[in-house]
Amino acid sequence: MTPAFRAPVRARHRFALQPLCALLASLPLAALAQEAALQPVTVKAARPAAQGLDTSELPADRIEAARAGTSDTARLLLGLPGVSLYGTGGVSSLPSVHGLADDRLRIQVDGMDLVSACGNHMNPPLSYIDPTRVGSVRLFAGITPVSVGGDSIGATIQVDSPAPEFAAPGQGRLLQGQAGTHYRSNGDGTGVNLSATYATEQTSLRYDGSTARAGNYRAGAAFKPAGPAASNKPERWLAGDVVGSSSYQTTNHALAYALRNEDHLLEMRVGLQDIPYQNFPNQRMDMTGNDSHQFNLRYQGQYAWGQLQARAYHENTRHRMNFGEDKQFWYGPANNVPGMPMDTEGRTTGLRVQAALPLSARDTLRVGSELQRYRLDDWWLPSGGGMAPNTFWNIRDGQRDRFDVYGEWEARWNPQWLSQVGLRAGQVRSNSGPVQGYNSSYDMEANAFNAKDRKRSDGSVDLTALARYTPSANASYEFGFAHKTRSPNLYERYTWSTGGMAMRMVNLVGDGNGYVGNADLRPETANTLSATADWHDATGEQWGVKFTPYLSYVQNYIDAKRCSGSGSGAMTACTAANRTATTGFVYLQFANQDARLHGFDLSGFADLGKTERWGQFTLHGMLSYVQGKNRSTGDNLYGIMPLHARLALTQRLGAWSGTAELLMVSGKTRVSAVRNELPTAGYGLVNLRASYEWKQVRLDVGIDNLFDRFYHHPQGGAYLGQGMTMAGTAVPWGVRVPGMGRSVNVGVTVKF
Repeated sequence: MTPAFRAPVRARHRFALQPLCALLASLPLAALAQEAALQPVTVKAARPAAQGLDTSELPADRIEAARAGTSDTARLLLGLPGVSLYGTGGVSSLPSVHGLADDRLRIQVDGMDLVSACGNHMNPPLSYIDPTRVGSVRLFAGITPVSVGGDSIGATIQVDSPAPEFAAPGQGRLLQGQAGTHYRSNGDGTGVNLSATYATEQTSLRYDGSTARAGNYRAGAAFKPAGPAASNKPERWLAGDVVGSSSYQTTNHALAYALRNEDHLLEMRVGLQDIPYQNFPNQRMDMTGNDSHQFNLRYQGQYAWGQLQARAYHENTRHRMNFGEDKQFWYGPANNVPGMPMDTEGRTTGLRVQAALPLSARDTLRVGSELQRYRLDDWWLPSGGGMAPNTFWNIRDGQRDRFDVYGEWEARWNPQWLSQVGLRAGQVRSNSGPVQGYNSSYDMEANAFNAKDRKRSDGSVDLTALARYTPSANASYEFGFAHKTRSPNLYERYTWSTGGMAMRMVNLVGDGNGYVGNADLRPETANTLSATADWHDATGEQWGVKFTPYLSYVQNYIDAKRCSGSGSGAMTACTAANRTATTGFVYLQFANQDARLHGFDLSGFADLGKTERWGQFTLHGMLSYVQGKNRSTGDNLYGIMPLHARLALTQRLGAWSGTAELLMVSGKTRVSAVRNELPTAGYGLVNLRASYEWKQVRLDVGIDNLFDRFYHHPQGGAYLGQGMTMAGTAVPWGVRVPGMGRSVNVGVTVKF
């Protein structure tokens, strides 16, 4: 749009705000927005037997309240201590827990360990489930038991669809469902969702479907000059406050069928995803298609000797990238290159079996085994200019197979003491087929890569030990140690070209730099100490304070170093100038170095009282801090969230619920020098959310960033949202992706 349209854009937001602000003003309190307010977790039953140190589970009402403000399932985790998000596309944020993110976490969706099939990790596991289909979210942020860990050095995140529902005895059949819709003013986001269940006492059939779309969002102020997004598309005019390449459209379908017979349950799930486009403001390319098919079979049975669980799943992803409508390819003033098509196919097959054996009233033993088979092809079709005549194979016949066995002993020695010790042994085997470049310019590096022995076999042993001491009804203390291992992913190990264009296509963190793999990478090994002190009233409902300090030392941490030009091809970007640059985008190679991370989480809540007229008020608070240091180089680790805090005041009165939240983030001054990471200033945001529920209808309204504050999220990445993103100097280094400005969100859900 042209600058003349700027005023109407503002007017449109004011028009949307006026009736909704009037509505909010007439209510007792407004509520939290897209950042997800804190809610107390009230546990009235015994803790699950497999619970680890510092475990959190989102209440169902909090999941419901957050859906109106986001189509990104990862955002449901915000507000849990220790969690932050790397900015990516509109439905693909990457969770970070205690400074460790992406593949360093184990993220399961309906029990499936999905793998991102993209050199930019545009399709992470949580992007395959829409927030409207989420039934439960569980986070193991501290010492993770080996029964829920594996091939990760950080937290475990488990996101599951609703459990199957069956008709009550004598009911005959159960028929129920719900339909919902939402609107978000910033980016004109809209969406609809539908779920329906038909069940008898022994069978259950459920369908879930959703679709959502949004245009480019607007920042709180102009952060760049207004102008055309791409010179070959002058009609694509972007105002100075519009964040280019932040639009998306997504559709998801899921069908679940379950059978039960006394103590046995068999469940089959089938899922389909179609993302025709999801643009990325911190990547040089955009997603122009992501099609996924998932099959998931689960069995759970209770026997006289204990419980048996088994799961088998298969997932196939067909992923495509090119330049979206805000970006263009540049190959030179005399060339007219239509674009740069990039294709990826990933196939994941998994099998898991676990048995829980109650050996006595005190002791429980869990044993299990896991198998995962992953295949990846990443190829770029010739499109003219220097990208011809061959197909470029970034990864060809990529293989990564994992096999683990584990055992875990849990003992409840007395009402005060509980201990848990686990051991997991695993092996990861990886390989890659021969590669080729677009033309003879790439032959030197391709031939050198093909001549290598590319088979790798990584053995690992994970060990966890934790104890819980509960001296009274008002306090509990937990402490533990974990030794955990993660093997490199295929992009870290097998991407091979140091040509500037090829390296810029491999970027897992959104920093604008280019990366090349390292076949000799060793697995990361983390040794973590963590403790949690939990003080609360006897009921756990009036007040509570939880403090968790932690320290993790990671050997062979996969960081990055400036790439060397020694032995590189004719098109190498690994020049002497690259090795010494202190500004601008640079070119890096994945490298093993040692790292240390330490920090703490402090959270709590207090019941402020209840009156007949105004209802119940509760205050929630959270403070998180983490520092990451590369012990080999003295540099700071990339993408570490600085000190940040949340305060939320919640009111509940009958069917009404409202929350006002203040989010405060300090300035980011500890930055990664090797990546030329930019610092960010501190900021504060006010978010509001309110909901009212009738018998069959639920209304959610909220305002994100109430005062339209301009800010840069410390993990938002470099701005590459428009223009000639492949032209090197044509992309302005030093501009970060800004956070979203004010947005009014409305959601309506009707149950039937």
